[in-house]
Amino acid sequence: MPEPHYHRIEQALRARIARSRPHDPLPSEPELAREHGVSRMTARAAVTRLVTDGLVYRAPGRGTFVAVPTGPRRADNLIRLSEEIRKQGRTPSSRVTLAHLRPPTSEESTRLRLRRGEVVAIHRVRLADSEPIAYERAIYPGSVSALLKADLAGSVHEALAALGRTPTKGTATLTAQEATAEDARELLVPEGSALLVEERLILDERDVPLELSESRYPGNRYRLDVAFGVEPL
Repeated sequence: MPEPHYHRIEQALRARIARSRPHDPLPSEPELAREHGVSRMTARAAVTRLVTDGLVYRAPGRGTFVAVPTGPRRADNLIRLSEEIRKQGRTPSSRVTLAHLRPPTSEESTRLRLRRGEVVAIHRVRLADSEPIAYERAIYPGSVSALLKADLAGSVHEALAALGRTPTKGTATLTAQEATAEDARELLVPEGSALLVEERLILDERDVPLELSESRYPGNRYRLDVAFGVEPL
Protein backbone atom coordinates (compact mmCIF):
# COMPACT_ATOMS: atom_id res chain seq x y z
CA MET A 1 0.00 0.00 0.00
CA PRO A 2 1.47 3.42 -0.94
CA GLU A 3 2.56 5.63 1.92
CA PRO A 4 0.03 8.45 2.58
CA HIS A 5 1.33 11.84 1.45
CA TYR A 6 0.74 13.42 4.85
CA HIS A 7 2.80 10.67 6.51
CA ARG A 8 5.78 11.41 4.24
CA ILE A 9 5.56 15.11 5.13
CA GLU A 10 5.16 14.30 8.82
CA GLN A 11 8.28 12.13 8.86
CA ALA A 12 10.29 14.81 7.05
CA LEU A 13 9.17 17.37 9.62
CA ARG A 14 9.98 15.07 12.54
CA ALA A 15 13.53 14.74 11.21
CA ARG A 16 13.76 18.51 10.87
CA ILE A 17 12.42 19.04 14.41
CA ALA A 18 15.03 16.66 15.81
CA ARG A 19 17.72 18.98 14.37
CA SER A 20 16.03 22.19 15.51
CA ARG A 21 15.81 24.21 18.69
CA PRO A 22 12.63 25.17 20.57
CA HIS A 23 10.72 28.02 18.90
CA ASP A 24 12.51 27.61 15.54
CA PRO A 25 10.01 28.27 12.71
CA LEU A 26 8.81 25.54 10.37
CA PRO A 27 7.78 26.04 6.72
CA SER A 28 4.25 27.33 6.27
CA GLU A 29 1.55 24.97 5.06
CA PRO A 30 1.54 26.56 1.55
CA GLU A 31 5.33 26.11 1.42
CA LEU A 32 5.02 22.47 2.50
CA ALA A 33 2.30 21.89 -0.10
CA ARG A 34 4.52 23.29 -2.89
CA GLU A 35 7.64 21.46 -1.70
CA HIS A 36 5.93 18.07 -1.54
CA GLY A 37 3.52 18.53 -4.42
CA VAL A 38 0.37 18.03 -2.34
CA SER A 39 -2.71 20.02 -1.42
CA ARG A 40 -2.64 22.51 1.42
CA MET A 41 -5.18 20.30 3.24
CA THR A 42 -2.72 17.37 3.13
CA ALA A 43 0.07 19.57 4.47
CA ARG A 44 -2.22 20.79 7.25
CA ALA A 45 -3.02 17.18 8.21
CA ALA A 46 0.68 16.42 8.68
CA VAL A 47 1.26 19.52 10.81
CA THR A 48 -1.86 18.83 12.89
CA ARG A 49 -0.51 15.39 13.83
CA LEU A 50 2.68 17.05 15.10
CA VAL A 51 0.67 19.60 17.08
CA THR A 52 -1.31 16.76 18.65
CA ASP A 53 1.93 15.02 19.65
CA GLY A 54 3.20 18.22 21.26
CA LEU A 55 6.17 18.58 18.91
CA VAL A 56 5.11 21.92 17.39
CA TYR A 57 2.72 24.75 18.18
CA ARG A 58 0.79 27.20 16.01
CA ALA A 59 0.96 30.94 16.67
CA PRO A 60 -2.02 32.61 14.91
CA GLY A 61 -0.82 35.09 12.32
CA ARG A 62 2.84 34.09 12.80
CA GLY A 63 3.23 30.45 11.78
CA THR A 64 4.21 27.08 13.21
CA PHE A 65 7.15 26.63 15.56
CA VAL A 66 9.11 23.85 17.27
CA ALA A 67 7.72 23.24 20.75
CA VAL A 68 9.78 22.98 23.92
CA PRO A 69 10.39 19.23 24.40
CA THR A 70 8.10 17.76 27.00
CA GLY A 71 9.46 15.60 29.77
CA PRO A 72 8.98 11.85 29.82
CA ARG A 73 5.76 10.36 31.13
CA ARG A 74 4.25 11.17 34.48
CA ALA A 75 4.38 8.41 37.06
CA ASP A 76 0.57 8.39 37.31
CA ASN A 77 -0.02 7.67 33.63
CA LEU A 78 0.47 4.44 31.70
CA ILE A 79 2.05 5.48 28.40
CA ARG A 80 4.21 3.33 26.17
CA LEU A 81 7.88 4.29 26.13
CA SER A 82 7.81 4.31 22.33
CA GLU A 83 5.15 7.05 22.45
CA GLU A 84 7.26 9.10 24.85
CA ILE A 85 10.25 8.85 22.53
CA ARG A 86 8.23 9.88 19.46
CA LYS A 87 6.86 12.93 21.30
CA GLN A 88 10.47 14.01 21.83
CA GLY A 89 11.01 13.91 18.05
CA ARG A 90 13.20 10.80 18.26
CA THR A 91 12.84 7.37 16.67
CA PRO A 92 12.07 4.45 19.01
CA SER A 93 13.32 0.91 18.50
CA SER A 94 14.02 -2.19 20.58
CA ARG A 95 16.69 -4.87 20.64
CA VAL A 96 15.49 -8.21 22.00
CA THR A 97 18.10 -9.96 24.16
CA LEU A 98 15.94 -12.85 25.45
CA ALA A 99 12.50 -14.29 24.68
CA HIS A 100 11.42 -17.72 25.90
CA LEU A 101 9.14 -19.77 28.13
CA ARG A 102 10.41 -20.81 31.56
CA PRO A 103 9.09 -21.88 34.96
CA PRO A 104 8.08 -18.95 37.17
CA THR A 105 9.68 -18.11 40.48
CA SER A 106 7.44 -18.25 43.57
CA GLU A 107 7.23 -14.44 43.64
CA GLU A 108 6.25 -14.30 39.96
CA SER A 109 3.53 -16.92 40.52
CA THR A 110 2.15 -14.94 43.45
CA ARG A 111 2.15 -11.52 41.78
CA LEU A 112 0.76 -12.82 38.47
CA ARG A 113 -1.74 -15.05 40.33
CA LEU A 114 -0.59 -18.18 38.55
CA ARG A 115 -1.59 -21.65 39.72
CA ARG A 116 0.41 -23.63 37.21
CA GLY A 117 2.28 -23.43 33.91
CA GLU A 118 5.17 -21.40 32.60
CA VAL A 119 5.75 -17.70 32.06
CA VAL A 120 6.89 -15.76 29.00
CA ALA A 121 10.15 -13.92 29.73
CA ILE A 122 11.16 -11.09 27.41
CA HIS A 123 14.22 -8.89 27.86
CA ARG A 124 14.71 -5.86 25.60
CA VAL A 125 16.96 -2.85 25.29
CA ARG A 126 14.80 0.17 24.42
CA LEU A 127 16.46 2.78 22.20
CA ALA A 128 15.86 6.36 21.09
CA ASP A 129 17.75 7.25 17.90
CA SER A 130 19.93 4.16 18.60
CA GLU A 131 20.83 5.40 22.11
CA PRO A 132 19.94 2.92 24.90
CA ILE A 133 17.25 4.42 27.13
CA ALA A 134 16.12 1.41 29.16
CA TYR A 135 16.91 -2.22 29.84
CA GLU A 136 13.53 -3.88 30.25
CA ARG A 137 12.94 -7.33 31.71
CA ALA A 138 9.30 -8.42 31.62
CA ILE A 139 7.32 -11.52 32.58
CA TYR A 140 3.89 -12.49 31.19
CA PRO A 141 1.52 -15.40 31.95
CA GLY A 142 2.05 -18.48 29.82
CA SER A 143 -1.50 -18.04 28.54
CA VAL A 144 -0.14 -15.37 26.19
CA SER A 145 2.72 -17.54 24.87
CA ALA A 146 1.65 -16.55 21.34
CA LEU A 147 3.40 -13.28 22.20
CA LEU A 148 6.66 -15.00 21.29
CA LYS A 149 5.51 -15.10 17.66
CA ALA A 150 4.91 -11.34 17.56
CA ASP A 151 7.33 -8.65 16.45
CA LEU A 152 8.96 -8.03 19.83
CA ALA A 153 11.03 -5.19 18.40
CA GLY A 154 7.74 -3.29 18.12
CA SER A 155 5.07 -2.62 20.73
CA VAL A 156 4.53 -5.57 23.07
CA HIS A 157 1.43 -3.89 24.49
CA GLU A 158 -0.11 -3.67 21.03
CA ALA A 159 0.71 -7.35 20.51
CA LEU A 160 -0.99 -8.18 23.82
CA ALA A 161 -4.07 -6.21 22.79
CA ALA A 162 -4.17 -8.18 19.53
CA LEU A 163 -4.26 -11.34 21.66
CA GLY A 164 -7.29 -10.03 23.54
CA ARG A 165 -5.44 -8.81 26.67
CA THR A 166 -5.28 -5.02 26.81
CA PRO A 167 -2.91 -3.37 29.34
CA THR A 168 -5.14 -0.98 31.29
CA LYS A 169 -3.69 0.08 34.64
CA GLY A 170 -1.02 -0.82 37.12
CA THR A 171 1.20 0.03 40.05
CA ALA A 172 4.89 0.92 40.13
CA THR A 173 7.75 1.13 42.59
CA LEU A 174 10.74 3.40 41.91
CA THR A 175 14.20 2.93 43.36
CA ALA A 176 17.75 4.09 42.67
CA GLN A 177 20.33 1.39 42.06
CA GLU A 178 23.85 1.01 40.75
CA ALA A 179 24.41 -0.45 37.29
CA THR A 180 25.44 -4.10 37.28
CA ALA A 181 27.86 -5.57 34.78
CA GLU A 182 24.85 -6.69 32.72
CA ASP A 183 23.35 -3.19 32.82
CA ALA A 184 26.68 -1.68 31.80
CA ARG A 185 26.88 -4.01 28.79
CA GLU A 186 23.32 -3.43 27.59
CA LEU A 187 22.97 0.29 28.37
CA LEU A 188 26.53 1.33 27.51
CA VAL A 189 27.09 2.96 30.89
CA PRO A 190 29.88 2.55 33.45
CA GLU A 191 29.35 -0.26 35.94
CA GLY A 192 28.24 1.24 39.24
CA SER A 193 26.67 4.34 37.65
CA ALA A 194 23.26 5.56 38.86
CA LEU A 195 20.11 3.97 37.43
CA LEU A 196 16.44 4.75 37.94
CA VAL A 197 14.71 1.38 38.37
CA GLU A 198 10.96 1.02 37.92
CA GLU A 199 9.15 -2.19 38.86
CA ARG A 200 5.63 -2.40 37.44
CA LEU A 201 2.66 -4.73 37.72
CA ILE A 202 0.19 -4.08 34.90
CA LEU A 203 -3.38 -5.39 34.83
CA ASP A 204 -5.66 -6.01 31.86
CA GLU A 205 -9.18 -4.74 31.29
CA ARG A 206 -10.54 -7.44 33.67
CA ASP A 207 -8.08 -6.47 36.44
CA VAL A 208 -6.11 -9.68 35.84
CA PRO A 209 -2.29 -9.40 36.17
CA LEU A 210 -0.75 -9.27 32.71
CA GLU A 211 2.81 -7.97 33.00
CA LEU A 212 5.42 -7.94 35.74
CA SER A 213 8.38 -5.88 34.62
CA GLU A 214 11.53 -4.14 35.70
CA SER A 215 12.88 -1.25 33.61
CA ARG A 216 16.35 0.10 34.32
CA TYR A 217 17.03 3.64 33.04
CA PRO A 218 20.39 5.48 32.97
CA GLY A 219 19.98 8.34 35.42
CA ASN A 220 21.27 10.92 32.94
CA ARG A 221 18.98 9.86 30.05
CA TYR A 222 15.53 9.51 31.58
CA ARG A 223 13.22 11.42 33.90
CA LEU A 224 9.91 10.49 35.48
CA ASP A 225 7.60 13.39 36.35
CA VAL A 226 5.34 13.01 39.39
CA ALA A 227 2.17 15.00 40.08
CA PHE A 228 1.00 15.22 43.70
CA GLY A 229 -1.33 17.02 46.02
CA VAL A 230 -0.54 18.54 49.39
CA GLU A 231 -2.71 17.49 52.31
CA PRO A 232 -3.96 20.39 54.43
CA LEU A 233 -2.29 20.83 57.81
